[in-house]
Amino acid sequence: ENRICIIDVGNIASSRLYCTACFPRDNEPGKTVFMEPSINNDPDRGIVFNIQRFSLHDGPGIRTTVFMKGCPLRCLWCSNPESQAMAPNLMVRDTLCRGCGQCVKACPKGAISITEQGVRVIDWQKCDQCMECVSACIYNALSICGTGMEIREVVDEVMKDEKFYANSGGGVTLSGGEPLMQVDFAAWLLKTLKENGLHTAIDTSGHVEWAKMEKVLPFADLLLWDIKHLDPDEHKRTTGVGNNLILENLKNASKTKKIWLRVPLIKGFNDSADHIRNIAILAGKTNAEKVSLLPYHEGGKSKCHQIGKIFGFPLGAAPDDTNVGFLKEIVEQEGIPVNIGN
Repeated sequence: ENRICIIDVGNIASSRLYCTACFPRDNEPGKTVFMEPSINNDPDRGIVFNIQRFSLHDGPGIRTTVFMKGCPLRCLWCSNPESQAMAPNLMVRDTLCRGCGQCVKACPKGAISITEQGVRVIDWQKCDQCMECVSACIYNALSICGTGMEIREVVDEVMKDEKFYANSGGGVTLSGGEPLMQVDFAAWLLKTLKENGLHTAIDTSGHVEWAKMEKVLPFADLLLWDIKHLDPDEHKRTTGVGNNLILENLKNASKTKKIWLRVPLIKGFNDSADHIRNIAILAGKTNAEKVSLLPYHEGGKSKCHQIGKIFGFPLGAAPDDTNVGFLKEIVEQEGIPVNIGN
């Protein structure tokens, strides 16, 4: 109950970079504390799992969103469950599998089999994430989620759309996961982006030590701050952590930075009129420029299957359009700009 495991994921060559006692396959949060994940303790390198160009929902204008690995939360509805683990992990794409069996031969743990119908099956309890099967698969049906990248590589990629940023008032957003889990890499990356004249934003849960937040604030133009629930018990029940640190950091960060509050809107969980009104009041107290209502979607369900996890929110649903419109009006009544979807 009180055990804390510290896992140094700087050793990227390790075949097993998670604690199965604290992170069982049923997606329960556990009590693991991760060390800084810079590869070989080099802040110039981090672990990125996607760079999404022409993003329209992660800040103003046309943007590129850099998705980074690692998250201290375990939200039941997580839309990017592949981002939670700090280390790279195996992802499967069943539609691309041809049942050739090469992955079966490559797996040293005997974790992969092919059924009589030619369907590949992975025993995730046996899989130790060695990634030998990825190298053997010629159809890209098995892949590694998470790549070690240098700051120069990331900047070279995002600068391809420099003209679009300038013409639209856009820029670059760091997301995840929680990008501040890789705080040194994030800070140096943001600094370099600013030196290249780009607008920068961070999509954050806010659940990090204030010392980490202070490292990135000088180089961030905008903070996209996720508000899951204002009740600390409900927050802990559904994300694995309380919200005291999140709200305290929000209060401090809002003194010097532009804030957008973002609410994943989930039917029966956080979509009551009183709750949304209280979020609007919080927005006023923290001088947030606006509130973004983000209706729930099931994007994380298929991804959980791809990484061998059980989706923890099977009954999740978005409020209907009428209720979303009603909640939008409540925020507006408090004098706070609000939009749906960004």
